[in-house]
Amino acid sequence: MQTAIPCIVMRGGTSKGLYFRSSDLPDDVATRDKVLLAAMGAPDLREIDGMGGAHPLTSKVAVVSPPSRPDADVDYLFLQVVVDEPRVDAGQNCGNLLAGIGPYAIETGMIPARDGVTDVRINMLNTKSIAVARIETPRGRVRYDGAARIDGVPGTAAPIPIDFLDVAGSSCGALLPTGHARDTVNGIELTAIDNGMPVVVMRARDFGKTGYETPEGLEADAALKAKIEAIRLAIGPKMNLGDVTKKTVPKMCLAAPAKNGGAIATRNFIPHRVHEAIGVFGAVSVATACVVPGSIAAEVAGIAGGSGSKSLEIEHPTGFFTVDMDVTIAGGEVKVHRAALLRTARMLMRGEVYVPSHVWSGR
Repeated sequence: MQTAIPCIVMRGGTSKGLYFRSSDLPDDVATRDKVLLAAMGAPDLREIDGMGGAHPLTSKVAVVSPPSRPDADVDYLFLQVVVDEPRVDAGQNCGNLLAGIGPYAIETGMIPARDGVTDVRINMLNTKSIAVARIETPRGRVRYDGAARIDGVPGTAAPIPIDFLDVAGSSCGALLPTGHARDTVNGIELTAIDNGMPVVVMRARDFGKTGYETPEGLEADAALKAKIEAIRLAIGPKMNLGDVTKKTVPKMCLAAPAKNGGAIATRNFIPHRVHEAIGVFGAVSVATACVVPGSIAAEVAGIAGGSGSKSLEIEHPTGFFTVDMDVTIAGGEVKVHRAALLRTARMLMRGEVYVPSHVWSGR
């Protein structure tokens, strides 16, 4: 016997995942996690017995529920289903699956659509912050086709601009969680920053790398991965994240001077695989680090800083990610008033996902 659970599969940005209403999942967190592991087919490197795509970017879950605060339309909980461990991680946000929340909420009738454009205010439960996504809804229906292009996704789609209103320090308690623009761990200078995603920025050359290597080449370097992981474990507690051994944050970014006209080139460990692009909030945090006086990112990017509106292109292995920001810099401190970016999304399938009834017999 199996239990059928209503589900929509969506591509959000450069990720793909399963979207559920919270009311269709178990209330108990431990049982919920077992259900999601079974739905994805984890742990298994191929996730052959489930819907997962055998990669962190395609083993993701979005749980959507009615809003728990008056200034939001829906709540969004992101869950990372770990491919090779029996573990579901709620310790970070995902700005890629975020792009699908507005369409999902409209498609499932959780919120009404306007004729034209529907703004959806999303309460991101992982970071207790608000994002506003603008969804094209001609004649009250979600539009998926369009001319917007994002690197890492073939073709074009309808644009989904997203504004982040209050994400600085949302995971670590401060934009610069160590209190410094620059720290040294295991002999490596770094900048720890959290503007929606805890990220550690380091010079690629300090690891004997150019910063332009392929993700596959970096993943094959066991010594490099061990050195980066040792730094991650050491800096985690200093970023107010506690023991990060079993956490997916902070992300680790190797930075190099821009090669294709952007602000900075990046290679991103998330944290044990290397991203083929860069995560949404990872890009926002790296872009923010580029304007922090004295940071490693500012040094590598060669950006003098200064208050006002800025548009920074963060280079990654498959293109670039444009982050628009409005910042104030005074007395060496940076205050981010707004961060915005462009994503796209597409509904791929809707129906039911099945899990063995011995995992959960349903409601």
